[in-house]
Amino acid sequence: MIEDYRKLTKKYNESGPRYTSYPPATFFTESYENEDYIKSIEISNHEYPESVSVYIHVPFCPQICHFCGCTTETGFSRPFLERYVDAVLKEIDFVADRIDTTRKLTQVHWGGGTPNAISYKFIEKITSKLKKRFKFSNNYEMAIECNPAHLEFSHIEQLKSFGFNRISLGIQDFRTDVLDAINRRPSKRPVEEIIKKIKDEGFTGTNIDLVYGLPLQTEESFKDTVSRAIKLDTDRIVTFSYAHVPSVLPRQKVLEEIGFPSSESKARMYENSYTQLTDAGYVSVGMDHYSKPSDEFAVALNEKKLHRNFQGYCTRETTGQVYGFGASSISQLNSAYSQNIKNTSKYIESIEKNNLAVLRGYSLNQDEKIIRHVINSIMCNYFVDLKDVSNYFDLSIDELHQILDYSESKFNDFIDDNLLEIDDNKITVHKKGRLVTRNISMRFDPLIKKKIGTYSKTI
Repeated sequence: MIEDYRKLTKKYNESGPRYTSYPPATFFTESYENEDYIKSIEISNHEYPESVSVYIHVPFCPQICHFCGCTTETGFSRPFLERYVDAVLKEIDFVADRIDTTRKLTQVHWGGGTPNAISYKFIEKITSKLKKRFKFSNNYEMAIECNPAHLEFSHIEQLKSFGFNRISLGIQDFRTDVLDAINRRPSKRPVEEIIKKIKDEGFTGTNIDLVYGLPLQTEESFKDTVSRAIKLDTDRIVTFSYAHVPSVLPRQKVLEEIGFPSSESKARMYENSYTQLTDAGYVSVGMDHYSKPSDEFAVALNEKKLHRNFQGYCTRETTGQVYGFGASSISQLNSAYSQNIKNTSKYIESIEKNNLAVLRGYSLNQDEKIIRHVINSIMCNYFVDLKDVSNYFDLSIDELHQILDYSESKFNDFIDDNLLEIDDNKITVHKKGRLVTRNISMRFDPLIKKKIGTYSKTI
């Protein structure tokens, strides 16, 4: 097995998109402006999915982790936070005024930054605004990313009272030397106690986020981290692959002085984690998520109905067009993407002046929507039936092949390496092939030839 992964890493470890969107964010353009986004919102009222997802970005951290790829700032003051929250509230009002009131909100996700490091009065203020402006579905999900270094029991109680029902804990690694290397503080309380408190408060879901490929990690040490995560008995565990792109994120350069695990070791961390988690009863979902068999993600995967957006994986019930609020947040509508200004001060100034703060975006044509559908199916469900896709979009199979620039011969290397199989336009990715899902998706992507942007390694 080790030798197999060495061969796969050597052969397939190339730069490529993570496909959290299609086209990737590197294709977004600043020619897409506020007025374009307004038109996109209006169009979205008549498109699928009908439901609404909301993303709230909190770009503030007490200290910045060196590995982090998110838009974050430090050194913030309470008056500045108040201005930021007021701007978010204003942006919510402006967008909500243009969304059909019959549409239901099914999903809210708070990310950062460190959302739980700001005053909980601000969190309550924004959640109250959302409840006032949107009609929540009966089975909505409201999740927040929390750094356990800043999480008290009283905070968990407050979040529950605000309407949150899922907490995602950014553990990354349990070893303090690894956390020190990436400039991250350890949990304030034992993680076991935090998880128990979350469960006792009646949250419907908890997930643990881990990252592999970080400095000082070894195959054995990450095995230990995963083992400890399994003992916490959360309904979901996520093992993210560290993406090293110092040309885009200069703060990552400091990690090069410490050094990283080899590509082969990193691939084996993935394989070991897969084995540990599936042996413990978790189901592998998408590239990096694991959930209990009863969890809605596992059920959706089994039915080949798993979806994904910028907030992460989701089900048909919670899938909605995403409307992002806050600096750097991305809206993901059926026909367009729109990203806000990243600099927080400039975001506030733009909202105060224009009600919106669009930095860049992208309007999709029909072919791109079709390609997105295929790639999402591969990335989420490890499977795509091209005949079903052609029927869904009212195309002949030959027309679909042309849009995808598809031929079976493009996948011969994956077939020869027993990573996938093709049978009558049905592409099924094997377990070993999940390591190279990004590589497989790239073969369906005609835009990859344009080589726009910088991407991380696929393994």
